[in-house]
Amino acid sequence: MIFIIIAGLLSIYGSTLYRLQIVEGDSYVEKNAGIVASDSVVYATRGSILDRNGTILAADETVYNVSINRLQMLNSGNANEIVYTLIQDAVSCGTEYTDTFPVTSSAPFDYLADMSQSQRTRLDAYIKYFNLSKNITAPQLIEWMREHYRISYTMAPADARKIIGVRYELEIRVIVNTTDYVFASDVDVDFITLVLQRNFGCVTVETASVRRYYTDLAAHVIGVTGRISSEEEFALYKDKGYDINDYVGKTGAEAGFEDQLHGIDGSVTTYTDSSGAVTGVVVNSQAQAGNNVYLTIDLNLQKAAEAALRSTINSINAEREAENAKVSEDEAMDLAEGGAVVLMDVNTGEVLAMASYPTFDLSTYRINAGVLNSDPAKPLFNRATQGTYNPGSTFKMVTAYAALHQGSITPLTTIYDEHTYTAFPDYQPSCWSPVSHGMLDVVGALCYSCNYFFYTIGDWMGARAISNAALEFGLGEKTGLEISEVSGHAATPEYKQEALNEGWWSADTLLASIGQGHNMFTPVQIANYVATIANGGTHYAATLLKYVTSGDYSVIVENNSPEILNVIEDEETGFIGLLQQGMRAVASKGTASSVFKNYKVPVAAKTGTVQSDTKKVNTGVFVCYAPADKPEIAIAVVVENGGSGSAISTCARDIMDAYFTKGAESAGLYSDNGLAD
Repeated sequence: MIFIIIAGLLSIYGSTLYRLQIVEGDSYVEKNAGIVASDSVVYATRGSILDRNGTILAADETVYNVSINRLQMLNSGNANEIVYTLIQDAVSCGTEYTDTFPVTSSAPFDYLADMSQSQRTRLDAYIKYFNLSKNITAPQLIEWMREHYRISYTMAPADARKIIGVRYELEIRVIVNTTDYVFASDVDVDFITLVLQRNFGCVTVETASVRRYYTDLAAHVIGVTGRISSEEEFALYKDKGYDINDYVGKTGAEAGFEDQLHGIDGSVTTYTDSSGAVTGVVVNSQAQAGNNVYLTIDLNLQKAAEAALRSTINSINAEREAENAKVSEDEAMDLAEGGAVVLMDVNTGEVLAMASYPTFDLSTYRINAGVLNSDPAKPLFNRATQGTYNPGSTFKMVTAYAALHQGSITPLTTIYDEHTYTAFPDYQPSCWSPVSHGMLDVVGALCYSCNYFFYTIGDWMGARAISNAALEFGLGEKTGLEISEVSGHAATPEYKQEALNEGWWSADTLLASIGQGHNMFTPVQIANYVATIANGGTHYAATLLKYVTSGDYSVIVENNSPEILNVIEDEETGFIGLLQQGMRAVASKGTASSVFKNYKVPVAAKTGTVQSDTKKVNTGVFVCYAPADKPEIAIAVVVENGGSGSAISTCARDIMDAYFTKGAESAGLYSDNGLAD
């Protein structure tokens, strides 16, 4: 019975196959003649970047792109006519189209002087593929391509070059096996109308995504995206499934959270007949949107920080320009060139605001990139994370802690300020004040920022104790921030020997003790160091990440928790408490009292003035935390050529004004201190 059933089934299958392939085979061949299958990528939507309150800072927006299907265009028999018409339509509508062929646009032709590495790599691949000479000149290449693509010699050279540019784009994508060619991106309705009216079967209008920025704030924090621009950069991404034409984060959070923001592309296969009509579409894999990243930044505080920094620098420069008008050019003071502000939660390491000045507009970055890159003011440079500065006297809490921890002094040790430190015959620095500060303990020395006191204790304990203490507070090391930052360096004999090939002198130790010499730190490091003092010695990693949600916002896929890097034990010694007392005295009766003595919340602060051998004006550094009795926030301000720390302290005050408000409390972000206006 089994054999009979199997034999019957095989007979049915065999007769059916015979009918389909032999009897009716010709009709199926005729029906499917000219059917072309083409694979295309369905690009995933990049995740959004939001502030801690859910305000969208950057997100993908749906736009329309115009694409050319190479195989269909070649089958049309009039490829050059289609390309030239499309170019003319784009030009008439003011639409930019993609042409990265690295040859000048008009005769006499030559290779582009600023050819990128990516363009060079592709051109080499093209030349190798067609077995052309490696030494082929641009005019020879244009001549060969004109013949190869059968472009009429009656056409003007410049017009022929336009067609060649598009034909090259279509060809190179096959040669290097990359994504389909998009002729024009983010096109307007006028160009779409012309394309549809032409009814070219090989030219399609498709939806795509483009990055939009919804704020003119936090440009350095948010960052920018761009195409993978070199083989070296592609090597970092190819194992993750990226295509060489993909857009990736280049700076800021766009780069720092690339793995979260970048989705997974899908793919479809489209079947078309000889007339260009679509006969079928098969979805091979669905695109998966990237995750959404919520930053720790509060946009309202970011606005206040940027406004305060800009206002402070503009005010300094206005006064300085007025003074410069009264003196000769040789006597004129340099203007404040730039600066940075970092506002941090002292109990988590979260960065609530981070400003760098001058800044730029993300929405016009692509248009103005060339100008921004060449601007001597360096608006693209994130001074908050990549600028390194002497901390000046804001470093004196480190020196004080080192001396206390080392046992070089006790909380009761007093030193008389003799104004000039004369322990060494070849280097005898003086205190900044022309009048002696008298007898001081460590709290009084911090309050009045007495250089003599810190020269003395620095000499007593040596440079190694100072640099070790700096590292405990995270100075001279990266903070753990997710965006690009530099480590800076603490002043050590090893650093000086390696960097300058010079030995260590007693003068180096004295300079290090007051935060100058070879101490170079970023503003975010300085803010984190002050936060560590404020919270009693817990050194947190700095972070910009609040949490991450899925692309549809339905699920939290990562909830960031504070990361403790180290803890400076202080319960038995009370050394951190002495530093806090000194900083509170600075704000109440010391070098910052003119701004904070009667402020609405108690403040702990420290001013810093960094002397320069090459500038006529000192760099100003200011740090503080508040409320002094129950710390919540720490602020670091650095202004290049700012004059002094006290001169820029109003910048921090303006930021605190924005923080300690009912608006902030009602948002549920900050603790209730009962002192809001």
